[in-house]
Amino acid sequence: MAETTRQILIFWGLLAGLTIIRLALAASVPLTPDEAYYWVWSRNLQPGYLDHPFMVALWIRAGTWLAGDTPLGVRFLGPLSVLPGSWALYQAARRMLPTRSWPQSGLNAALLLNATLMLGLGAATMTPDTPLLFFVTLFLYTLSRAIDSDLTSREALPWWIGSGALLGLAFDSKYTAVLIGFGLGGAVLTTDRLRRQSGPWLAIPGLFIAMSPVILWNASHHWASFLRQGGRTGDWHPARAVQFMGELLGGQIGLATPLIFILFAAGLWACVKSNRLLAWLALVPAIVFVTHAFGDRVQPNWPAVIYPVFALVALETGWRVRWPVVSGFALTLIVCIQAIFSPLHLVPHRDPVLRLTGGWETFSRQLALKARAEGATALAVEDYALAARLAFTQKILPVIGTDPRWSLFRLHAASSQKAMVVEEQRHGAFSGNTDILCREVRDQAVRCYVFGIRESVTGVQLPDRS
Repeated sequence: MAETTRQILIFWGLLAGLTIIRLALAASVPLTPDEAYYWVWSRNLQPGYLDHPFMVALWIRAGTWLAGDTPLGVRFLGPLSVLPGSWALYQAARRMLPTRSWPQSGLNAALLLNATLMLGLGAATMTPDTPLLFFVTLFLYTLSRAIDSDLTSREALPWWIGSGALLGLAFDSKYTAVLIGFGLGGAVLTTDRLRRQSGPWLAIPGLFIAMSPVILWNASHHWASFLRQGGRTGDWHPARAVQFMGELLGGQIGLATPLIFILFAAGLWACVKSNRLLAWLALVPAIVFVTHAFGDRVQPNWPAVIYPVFALVALETGWRVRWPVVSGFALTLIVCIQAIFSPLHLVPHRDPVLRLTGGWETFSRQLALKARAEGATALAVEDYALAARLAFTQKILPVIGTDPRWSLFRLHAASSQKAMVVEEQRHGAFSGNTDILCREVRDQAVRCYVFGIRESVTGVQLPDRS
């Protein structure tokens, strides 16, 4: 008992230390363009957006209220959410892994999840995956209570309803949460004890109530977001299946870290034979992503929704987790040190963090000053992420977004009789006189952009940090 208590204290001490490191990382690394885009969402809260549901915007709004319109404020809730999420996973292991010794199984599951790059680095950023992982871990805890064989159907009912509501909140974070719901549905339908209870069926109204803001927003906007996400299956390239499958596999080996990925894969096989519920929760999303990779690219972060489940699944192997956890934390630490201090002077195209975050302050200021010197009254940008990053970084000139997606926002219409139009160089030059300016780090170009004056530009005005 004393040894177990000591392990638990060390575990929570480690998580507290990791939270401090993640907060430092969140404060030190400049925002990516996508994070700046989500920050724009937070200044214009609504139940849905073209790309994703609303939860990431709500989290950023809360974080910036607490810590200001800074990188730390945008990401503030990410590192903090890992603590209750880890507790939820720790508790979920107690009933979801009945053949494993608890609390050791709970400690190991939480350690495995925290040791992945997906969570270890992802928790220090703010994307839809950040609240998604949080709500999925809470869902696993309430589900573990709902399936407790010691509870009567009546006693389990509140836990089932809570599970439905939390799964709905995960959906409000990212649409891939529906895959976990389909997995749970498969488990209920194939398990007599669960199928005969009222709880799983009464959880469905709670699920739809939680999902309703996103559904209603889509219904009033011609199903724009649902059609956009569903349309990903329309561009199909089966001849490139080997390439896409290799990218999917390589991405997951990298984000899980190699030894943890092996544990995940072996645990899934073990669950197919011995743990029906976890097998359904993991297999349905995994099969969907693998199937998608036969004809189109699966982005590396898409399978994030399964990672909390895989952290439990891995323990069904009965293997020791010490070295997978140690290696995962070591790799995550190396990436964090590189992200903050850049001790390895990699060329920008080989450093993904630098490629997304480097050189924005100087570039944005120089661009705005050049525009103002030429008599421009605004910066006009079609690329939504570039427009958002310029709006977040500089206050010299207003930024006008010209992408049609901005029509789905409640932003003020804006126009400029003389604007500096900016686009990334790979998009090609536009007609008229243009110039080039690059984001630079250590005198090396990260990305270059073409810009030039254009008359009578219309769009919407993006918010700034004033």
